[in-house]
Amino acid sequence: MSGIKGKVIAITGASSGIGEATALRLAEGGAKLVLAARRSDRLEALASRINEAGGEASFLATDVRRHEDLSSLVALARELYGRLDVLVSNAGVGLVSRFDDLRVEDWDTMIDVNVKGVLYGIAAALPVFREQGAGQFVHTLSVAGLSITPNLAVYAGTKNAVRAISEGLRQEAGDSVRVTTVSPGFISTDFAEAATDPELRAQLLARREEIAIAPDAIARAIAFAIEQPADVDVNDIVVRPTAQA
Repeated sequence: MSGIKGKVIAITGASSGIGEATALRLAEGGAKLVLAARRSDRLEALASRINEAGGEASFLATDVRRHEDLSSLVALARELYGRLDVLVSNAGVGLVSRFDDLRVEDWDTMIDVNVKGVLYGIAAALPVFREQGAGQFVHTLSVAGLSITPNLAVYAGTKNAVRAISEGLRQEAGDSVRVTTVSPGFISTDFAEAATDPELRAQLLARREEIAIAPDAIARAIAFAIEQPADVDVNDIVVRPTAQA
């Protein structure tokens, strides 16, 4: 992972699952990490684990629903290391339910975290990337947006919104800013536990036990996109279990 060594990389949603796995994978490649999530105790433990293993990681308690928190995250990276090379916008929530349940507050939360959280990251990092003349956005999407199914439509809608935003950003970015989207399938994370409908939660948990793959599968894909030469822009990666239809 020679293309990763020394890069300053901020990761949202880094306290567990895909974000945690990505932090560990990139730390192994020699990246300098700034970890972000709401659970500061989990971030502190992860940063300590990385630093004790010879890596370099700092952290900042961050709520991606707050524009100022993303600005503070980017500012911390620049304060510590003088630059930011990559922003991995991985924070996300899937409060899946039936439309008839009318869980409007859950819809709002998914829009705020999954869509506005990414936009706030773009707003914080893009001026820095322009100033530096280089930078990369990595956005975590979902295969739920590739094949729409019942009960996941709002979640899929937020991920497809980010898909459209990412492609538009790529087209505007020019030759100095790279944009990558990664769409995971069933991954062994705590995603299913967030489902608000008990029946749907049980279905998701059962399916996870049956076919889910490790979060490191996504971490490897993210690392692959980051380590490419500056003139190579890997734009859209889909990673799912071979058993997933």
